[in-house]
Amino acid sequence: MEQRLLQAMFLYDKGDPKRIQHFVKVYEFAKYIGKGEKLDEKTYKTLKLAAIVHDIGIHKAEKKYGQCGGKLQEKEGPPEAEKLLKKLGADRETIDRVCYLVGHHHTYHDMDGMDYQILLEADFLVNADEGGYSKEAIENACRNVFRTDTGIRLLKSIYLEEK
Repeated sequence: MEQRLLQAMFLYDKGDPKRIQHFVKVYEFAKYIGKGEKLDEKTYKTLKLAAIVHDIGIHKAEKKYGQCGGKLQEKEGPPEAEKLLKKLGADRETIDRVCYLVGHHHTYHDMDGMDYQILLEADFLVNADEGGYSKEAIENACRNVFRTDTGIRLLKSIYLEEK
């Protein structure tokens, strides 16, 4: 399922290398953090699928609203993710959880589950670089958003520790 979903997202985002590279980086960080946190197999699978499709609502939001802010991604993403996951034969429970994560991946409160927490951390790790976040914003996220030992270590080693 994972490989087929990656292939489907490469096609979905064809011609948009920025978006493709973004979701691949988030996917890789999510896998790394998930392994480091020793997730159970079901949660780990859901996390990986959600990381692949987490930004699937961007193109739809840009078409409908002329912009693609986080809340618009959360609104437009779940129906798109559901269509793709159904087409690939995912079970209902997996579809529901992945769509929930897609619909909340810019919501930094009331996080329910390690898959949710890790998806936020992985996305932040990539967005901090792509968005040129300030050291202060990264330190704030480290204090207030990051909860996993693996994610905190990554954030500090990438952005906060001197060479």
